[in-house]
Amino acid sequence: MSRRPAQRRLGASGERRPAAGRGRGAPQRIGLAGWLGRIVALLVLAWVGGFLWFSLTLRDPAPLGERTDAVVVLTGGAGRLSRGLAVIEAGSARRMLVSGVGRQTTRKQLAAAAGVDVGRLRRTDLGYEAVDTRSNAEETARWVQRNRFGSIRLVTSAGHMRRARLELARVLPAGVRVVPDSVSVEPQAPTIATEYTKYLVRRLALATGATT
Repeated sequence: MSRRPAQRRLGASGERRPAAGRGRGAPQRIGLAGWLGRIVALLVLAWVGGFLWFSLTLRDPAPLGERTDAVVVLTGGAGRLSRGLAVIEAGSARRMLVSGVGRQTTRKQLAAAAGVDVGRLRRTDLGYEAVDTRSNAEETARWVQRNRFGSIRLVTSAGHMRRARLELARVLPAGVRVVPDSVSVEPQAPTIATEYTKYLVRRLALATGATT
């Protein structure tokens, strides 16, 4: 005796009820695009959180009276050379390196660009070999080793300081003390965001074994 196919029950209003297992509460699968979207969202949230930490923990200028053997000024921003000269003239360091000077730039031209008398640079060495933060660090390490300095004051912008110290830690002779000294320039959000991204990229590269 053949069975009749089961019919769906009718509700009080005469509408058919959905079959079991096919209701609105059934779970839906997340496709590849959905997973990629979630990953991107998590990465963006992580970047924003890290950026807030980076921005809120920027270095302040070091006390002018804190003594080191030498002071290193990284070119590329306003107020850096003037700060280095202030350190030298306060007797807080014996010698200064300006790293990243253009190859055709003379001592006189550098002084004129900074608005200082060239005579104030008599205890200053000009570094012509650096073209970026990594080569700044390598040039500084050679200079420190050649002069047997045991401590240096590092002068650069607040946003650039972490990346500069990251590179220096890679190449400086063991035991050299570094005093970070950020110039007193109001940081701009786009500049800080760029510096934070560069810092992240470089840190990841070094973590994976990159040396260049």
